[in-house]
Amino acid sequence: MSTIDEIKARIDIVELIGETVKLRRSGRSYTGFCPFHENKRTPAFAVFPDSGTWRCFGQCNEGGDIFKFVMKKEGWDFPQALQYLARRAGVPLEAPTPQKRAEDEELERLRTLLEEAVIFYRHHLLNTAAGKAALEYLLKRGLKLETIEQFGLGYAPEAWEAAVNHFTARGYSTADLLNAGLASPRQPETSQREGTGGIYDRFRNRILFPIRDPQGHMAGFGARVLDPNDQPKFLNSPQSRLFDKGRLLYGLDLARKAIRAQDQAVIVEGYLDVIILHQCGFVNTVSPMGTALTEDQLRLLKRLTRRIVLALDADAAGEKATLRGLEVARQAMDHSTELVFDARGLLRQEGRLQADLRVTTIPAGMDPDEVALRNPEEWRAILTAARPIVVHVMQTLASGRDLEDPKVKSDIAARVLPLIEDVPNPVSYTHLTLPTI
Repeated sequence: MSTIDEIKARIDIVELIGETVKLRRSGRSYTGFCPFHENKRTPAFAVFPDSGTWRCFGQCNEGGDIFKFVMKKEGWDFPQALQYLARRAGVPLEAPTPQKRAEDEELERLRTLLEEAVIFYRHHLLNTAAGKAALEYLLKRGLKLETIEQFGLGYAPEAWEAAVNHFTARGYSTADLLNAGLASPRQPETSQREGTGGIYDRFRNRILFPIRDPQGHMAGFGARVLDPNDQPKFLNSPQSRLFDKGRLLYGLDLARKAIRAQDQAVIVEGYLDVIILHQCGFVNTVSPMGTALTEDQLRLLKRLTRRIVLALDADAAGEKATLRGLEVARQAMDHSTELVFDARGLLRQEGRLQADLRVTTIPAGMDPDEVALRNPEEWRAILTAARPIVVHVMQTLASGRDLEDPKVKSDIAARVLPLIEDVPNPVSYTHLTLPTI
């Protein structure tokens, strides 16, 4: 954990801001009157303890973490705020090397830029005519306005340089926008022919999902198309020092406490699955954002629990289910929607992690968010009925097949017996319900 992370972990943002702002609890957040502009009518200032952030939805239209709040309140620069908060948290500050200082300052600058981008995209979702279709789509999917605000969802306007122009006007450089993953470089011949700048908006006419690391720091964005003709359907921030998709789990910053309290983590496929399930009270839910599960992602969860449920969409884990394994060759779904089944990889990883990995069976043609919206108790029952991986595989292989056919029996046995040998805990043998073949 970095020094900055340790300071944030030790300081209660509600307590800190509550010394200046009279806060009132509202669900999982706190609200009050913004201390940075005159307003005595509407409490448009919100503090989100789960993510360690604050935001003004009024005249300021600004937000950030405890550092940004102290800097804005006191008129300090970052080093001054760091010194003050470190003393308050009781965290010693070691003199960094010039190179380390420059790297840390660059990362904080990029994180600040990404926090400002959350506000920029949110404004376009909720306060512009162009964002109306995106907002209606989210509401139609079952999201409440307070949920949209909690997760910081936004809309990227259908323009080539809307974000670029906005942030360059605020003093950010081309390098900042590229390093933060908000812009992409133009081909030199395109810039010369069209007379435009060297970069353009990476996200255009898409719904934006802010992605944070486990400590709540902004790392990047996931973006979903509105126009079905646009490709790809989902677009993420590019790989960078901030955004490493294989080391992030969407929603983990908000799910950490619930996962630890319930001693269980539920892994689903998509952003909206996570958001709707949180809205329905299943806060111990995260997503690998469409990629194959990695060891790093499961190790993040292992710090909180060793009981993990894979609740994949019906199209990914329905009849003849193809669980997304930990050692699959395909690292993303961009190339194909056909997933590779690698139960042995899952079982080997289960042994290394000393984890209890289980799999749900979701009604055909439905996604987890649809089940939870239809009936939260149905979703709860599905999680309760989750089966050990090897049991799920065996029952899936036997489903709908003629078990009296010797060839079928031989095929199932050839695929099941190696799995049984891979069950990491011999005690698990006693819990296996084998199909009769």
